[in-house]
Amino acid sequence: QVQLVESGGGQVQPGGSLRVSCTASGRRDSMGWFRQAPGSEREFVAAISPIDGTTNYAGSVKGRFTISIDNAKNTLYLQMNNLKPEDTSIYYCAASETNNIYYLSGGAVDYWGKGTLVTVSS
Repeated sequence: QVQLVESGGGQVQPGGSLRVSCTASGRRDSMGWFRQAPGSEREFVAAISPIDGTTNYAGSVKGRFTISIDNAKNTLYLQMNNLKPEDTSIYYCAASETNNIYYLSGGAVDYWGKGTLVTVSS
């Protein structure tokens, strides 16, 4: 069983930066971030392999967001730069017991965090 706890959400102005974190307990072979805006479906943002560091990003965030992991601290990060109003969402940490970040990217998630709200507004 894996427990995921997100932190670091908040409000930021367009063009600003924010970093969200996720502390994990238990084994996880793939980790990532999803987001869900009001009235929209949950969508994939980024994924990373804790084993070899391979990453995958959604096209809408590539070049602006960076996913990273500190295995010693069991903590996943998402650094978000040049934020846009359309990035406003609840951001969810996700983990999979499958060592394939593309499965997780496609929604094959075994564990979810409760989410942290990111609001981009002036």
